[in-house]
Amino acid sequence: MTGPSPTALADGATPMISPILTTADAHDPFTYAEPEVARVTHVALDLALDFKAKRVSGSATLDILAAPGADHVILDSDGLDIASITDASGKKLAFNVGAEQAGKGAPVRITIPASNASITRKIVVTYTTRPGAEALQWLAPEQTAGGTYPYLFSQGQPTLNRTWIPTQDSPGIRQTWEARITAPEPLTVVMSGLRLSQVGEPAGPGRRAFRFAMDKPVAPYLIAIAAGDLEFRALGPRTGVWTEPSMIERSVAELADTEKMVSAAEALYGPYRWGRYDMIVLPPSFPYGGMENPTLTFLTPTFLAGDKSLNGLVAHELAHSWSGNLVTNANWSDSWINEGVTSYFENRIMEALYGRKRAMQEAALQYDGMEEAIAEYGADADITRLHLPKDADAPDGGASGIIYDKGAIFLRTMEQIVGREKFDAWLMSWFDRHAFQPATSALILADLRANLVKGDAALERKLMLDAWVYGPGVPSNVWRPDPQAFADVDAAAKAYGAEGKIDAAAWKGWTTAERLRFISRLPEKRSAPQLAQLDSALDLSNEGNNEILFAWLNLALANRYDPAVPVAEKFLAHVGRRKFVAPLFKTLMGQGDWGQPIAKRIYAETRKTYHSVTTGPVDKMVLGAN
Repeated sequence: MTGPSPTALADGATPMISPILTTADAHDPFTYAEPEVARVTHVALDLALDFKAKRVSGSATLDILAAPGADHVILDSDGLDIASITDASGKKLAFNVGAEQAGKGAPVRITIPASNASITRKIVVTYTTRPGAEALQWLAPEQTAGGTYPYLFSQGQPTLNRTWIPTQDSPGIRQTWEARITAPEPLTVVMSGLRLSQVGEPAGPGRRAFRFAMDKPVAPYLIAIAAGDLEFRALGPRTGVWTEPSMIERSVAELADTEKMVSAAEALYGPYRWGRYDMIVLPPSFPYGGMENPTLTFLTPTFLAGDKSLNGLVAHELAHSWSGNLVTNANWSDSWINEGVTSYFENRIMEALYGRKRAMQEAALQYDGMEEAIAEYGADADITRLHLPKDADAPDGGASGIIYDKGAIFLRTMEQIVGREKFDAWLMSWFDRHAFQPATSALILADLRANLVKGDAALERKLMLDAWVYGPGVPSNVWRPDPQAFADVDAAAKAYGAEGKIDAAAWKGWTTAERLRFISRLPEKRSAPQLAQLDSALDLSNEGNNEILFAWLNLALANRYDPAVPVAEKFLAHVGRRKFVAPLFKTLMGQGDWGQPIAKRIYAETRKTYHSVTTGPVDKMVLGAN
């Protein structure tokens, strides 16, 4: 099958326009846009992919909604070579590209005719991207599973899409979009919108065109593209997976429960509103576990464990279809509204599909992640607040143990206090009330007070809402995991620490969560003979589950265990996921004269295979780059 059935969109239909928030706490300092003056509401791309030059070129036609009297609009650009900007009739518009700021790019100020009314105008930006555009990773054939054709994928979050799309690149300025993309035969193009044709249309000698549309306003970082030798396989009536042909069978087997996940999510918090839920399993250089691009979740191949033990990742990205895509943080200081809510929702999907034991174990790991972050930064540190302070509110700022884990535990604490039935009713209604809109911490707290607390002073005191969102550390009412969730595992870890006793038979019967818990509870300092015994008994160096292999390598390298070095080198050469790559290089660099030469040697070979999202933090650690 070449792909899901094309979807017809109503010709001439007026695109949905999402509101913007104008309160001070909704301001996004990481965009040059002035949405209250003039904002982008729709983006129409007509682009050609050039794999040889590693460039994208063509035009973006933007619908601009301008306030009365507005005579300019400001876009975000990072490295775009702009040839011209015109109005809909082809008349040139004056524009100026301002000074560039590191990590933010440059403002593009475009003069538009002023009007006495709020009207929508169209402007056409003709441009070319540069080969180093940070959102795009161009892979040579040898970097793919098939080894025959090149590959391209994008990663837009948090602010990288301005390197290939001239628009207002802020999560609070939601936009509808459409695209016509041409690529060399026989490559297939997929995007995070509804597919408008089954196969590519002829587009000149040796090229095909593919058309897509997103008729619902999304945060601009959710516009995503991939192109390569791709095959599609249906998983259910509205779900399916794209990947390279040699990976299709493994991917289908791992993702077999996806249709059930969608149904479970709908039963929890209301209808899935994006039409299809397809996924693409990308090459290993993809820098994240997953990216929740609407209608087409991007997934790392590192979750392919062969036993569905890591498909909590899929539940997480699916949950983003509500928390993150349906309701989006207006700026990056409130990332927890996306990630914390999603992490809680993910766990509820896992409970519905796989039972309470697995869900409670995974929730306990979230609690551990929160505690580790607070122990690292200190209970009074501002960075442990859910609403991030100014020195941590960068687009990729904060700590996952806070944004993801503390956010999830906050929701679980509320659920415990008010009861699951009442809490679920509120959360479903939150998604309904704010669908396709941005949100802030102040907005979600106001909604909680209006629709859950409802003036109950005693309940307000019990929930401690402001302490959770604006205070550091963990409030006293925190939900705590059942100490019996990992009782057997913790006992085994204690026995190992005291007596060196390893129960290999028990290990074989443990879940991934239990194995990760065991490794996390091992003594930090281990001798080479102790590590050799552990590796031999549990066969850790040959582990096929990447989460467990990563945990083992981190422990082994932290103890300067030489036999782990070739395993780590192979792992780092085949995995580009930042979650794994950055900590392992950090561990090596922390081992002084032993680890630093190893880190620098490996990074010199592997850096070219990583996406910019991964090289950014690793460059600072290994190369000392600013």
